[in-house]
Amino acid sequence: MDRAQIVHENFLTRVANRDFPDGAKPRQGLSNTDAVSLFRSQVLGRALDRTSRAMQKAGQGFYTIGSSGHEGMAAVAHALRPTDIAFLHYRDAAFQIARAEQVPGQQIAWDMLLSFACSKEDPTSGGRHKVLGSKALTIPPQTSTIASHLPKAVGAAYSLGAARRHDPEHRELPLDGIAMCSFGDASANHSTAQGAINTAGWTSVQSTPLPLLFVCEDNGIGISVKTPKGWIQASMEHRPGIKYFQANGLDIYETFAVAQDAAEYVRTRRKPAFLHLKTVRLYGHAGADVPTTYLPKSEVEADEANDPLLHSVRLLEQAGALAPEQALKIYEDTCARTDRIAAEAATRPHLTTASEVMASLIPPKRACKPTNGPSAEARDKAFGGDTRAMDDPQPMSRLINWALTDLMLEHGEVVCMGEDVGRKGGVYGVTQKLQQRFGPDRVIDTLLDEQSILGLAIGMGHNGFVPIPEIQFLAYLHNAEDQIRGEAATLPFFSNGQFTNPMVLRIAGLGYQKGFGGHFHNDNSLAVLRDIPGVIIACPSTGADAAKMLRECVRLAREEQRVVVFLEPIALYPMRDLHDAQDAGWMTTYPSPDQSIALGEVGVHGEGKDLAIVTYGNGHYLSKQALPELEAAGVKTRIIDMRWLAPLPIEALRQATKGCKHVLIVDECRRTGSQSEALMTFFTENSPTTPTARVVAEDCFIATGPAYAAPLPSKDGIITAALKLTGVAHDPHSCRDLPRSGYIQQARAWLSASPPRAAECDVSRLRRDTCGSRARGRYRIGWRSAVHSFQVFKRRYCFTAHLRSFAGRRAIAGR
Repeated sequence: MDRAQIVHENFLTRVANRDFPDGAKPRQGLSNTDAVSLFRSQVLGRALDRTSRAMQKAGQGFYTIGSSGHEGMAAVAHALRPTDIAFLHYRDAAFQIARAEQVPGQQIAWDMLLSFACSKEDPTSGGRHKVLGSKALTIPPQTSTIASHLPKAVGAAYSLGAARRHDPEHRELPLDGIAMCSFGDASANHSTAQGAINTAGWTSVQSTPLPLLFVCEDNGIGISVKTPKGWIQASMEHRPGIKYFQANGLDIYETFAVAQDAAEYVRTRRKPAFLHLKTVRLYGHAGADVPTTYLPKSEVEADEANDPLLHSVRLLEQAGALAPEQALKIYEDTCARTDRIAAEAATRPHLTTASEVMASLIPPKRACKPTNGPSAEARDKAFGGDTRAMDDPQPMSRLINWALTDLMLEHGEVVCMGEDVGRKGGVYGVTQKLQQRFGPDRVIDTLLDEQSILGLAIGMGHNGFVPIPEIQFLAYLHNAEDQIRGEAATLPFFSNGQFTNPMVLRIAGLGYQKGFGGHFHNDNSLAVLRDIPGVIIACPSTGADAAKMLRECVRLAREEQRVVVFLEPIALYPMRDLHDAQDAGWMTTYPSPDQSIALGEVGVHGEGKDLAIVTYGNGHYLSKQALPELEAAGVKTRIIDMRWLAPLPIEALRQATKGCKHVLIVDECRRTGSQSEALMTFFTENSPTTPTARVVAEDCFIATGPAYAAPLPSKDGIITAALKLTGVAHDPHSCRDLPRSGYIQQARAWLSASPPRAAECDVSRLRRDTCGSRARGRYRIGWRSAVHSFQVFKRRYCFTAHLRSFAGRRAIAGR
């Protein structure tokens, strides 16, 4: 006989015999009617656990992690309001059932059994997972999460205070609400839980409102590993900024009274509290788990003898609320009713196609109030002296700063957060002056914890804000990427689009930082983000594109409720020049606030049909550097800046490369796991006759010092690969090796040898005059190098116009 059946028969026998475990008498505060209602919720939770196991054995159910032993959570639900957002532990069926009693029109048994059966009629997940969650009950769905929901609970609690100061258009939660999150004693040891609890205390001691109730359900064991006795109390009782409460979770009267006190403290003081509930675990961890294989049978039986339902029957009788015979009838009737409902739920339809399953990956769009943008007066006040610089070319970092300013002026729900983003203005100065312009409420300096930064963003997104969190370096994301993969990206999927947490996650990353190295400051791997379904990845390469793309990213988050990653190439933040010092070839002017670049729109530079270079970020910069030599070699080239890395802009790439004879992919990420793999697959499948190659980084970390760029794509590597792909032999002589005077002498010698006609500037003539022999000057070079010398010469001395005239030729010859 399995333990579930043993517990069931023990309950029937002991109630009939009035054989109850010892315990305290009922505390004041819970009416008889409410106490009986809570008992009904407890019983339904127990019945659902038993039914879920029967459904699994019959091949009709697919999840058996139960809540038996934790039924005291019904009393916690009763102590809260149904509008208090609750992020639940996976053993909290009784909480959800009791909350359903507070909201009219609920059919909680039917809804939960549809979830057990994975029916597409499940009102929460639409058949995608057995989850605890309900839009009507303000319970965002959680699966079998191990504390990963705690950081966003902190964020949701923070949003309640922030909304009082800056009320967002799409606010979901009442201003006097609180947030609640529950978890087990084993989960409390997880770094995610410790980080969230630490963040709550860190925030609280600074007198920042954070109305959050942590509920730790301490059953003393995590699957098979015991929690040391007294550990939770010892580690949590004296946390700075967090008030500790403790209750016997087997006693619904005590649990309600203490939970009510804790909730009142949180609601009135706007500070976090920690409610420690002592519980037991019945049935083992899940359906397949047999606790007697790793615990003494006597310990398992001791927990079963301490069944919270037996305690509830005892307490109800002592309070005069319900006789044991009546309690037994409620139990038997509930079990029978649950079986009947389960039989019907098992017949309901399931998801059958990929398109059905994928339908909720992308959240629904929402209506937003139209805006005409900030007024001229508001912009002048915010930008101050920066306004005068907007007509001049600027590096990327400054244009991102201006774009953020305009977006925050236009949308009051936009909030920035991250390490050093406020007072310091970011380690690269990208967020300079933002805190001065908008205050610490909207430009939040966080503690050093990426999980908490992303949790803050997710939680605020739950409540109508449009967060723009910053991760200081790409490699730092790996400490916290499950907040995106396991929480933010899955929320619309598992809630069938009913819950969303839009955000624009800014990440400074990629390689080519001189003097920086290693894994942390020069990370060039995006694989951890690329395969997360539903996440958009944007990567600008120029300042103007960055401003216009950032506007689109915020629109996607605000209007379409998307999770967007905005990857900013660190090496391009300060980049000014393209070919030569002080040529200002990579700076751009600030685009007007009404300009944006739509999702999926790529940048096409040039019309050449010999070669299409498909690239992004630093690869775009390097490809532009390589372009003169490729053109000089007679390779007519177009450069395609992807801009959007996920989803791949397939149709735009197809059109942009149409008619090109060759395709070269330049990807600064590693050979394994980079965008180039997907791009090679795409071009191979869609243009199998078009020769395609790639230039990528090596599967290696980045070194510090002079070798920082050694494993990365380079200008020379792009030129070599392009000439090889197109079949043009690479000239071993290079004008790069000529001294500066060599450029001048090549151009001077050629110009002085022929009549001053416009055709003399034709590259084909220069090729004819120099190919395979001695150029008309002192330096022996091939025609390609001569062409390059000529072009570099023109560029360096800005005489392009003069080269078209005799006066120009004489001016140069006399230099």
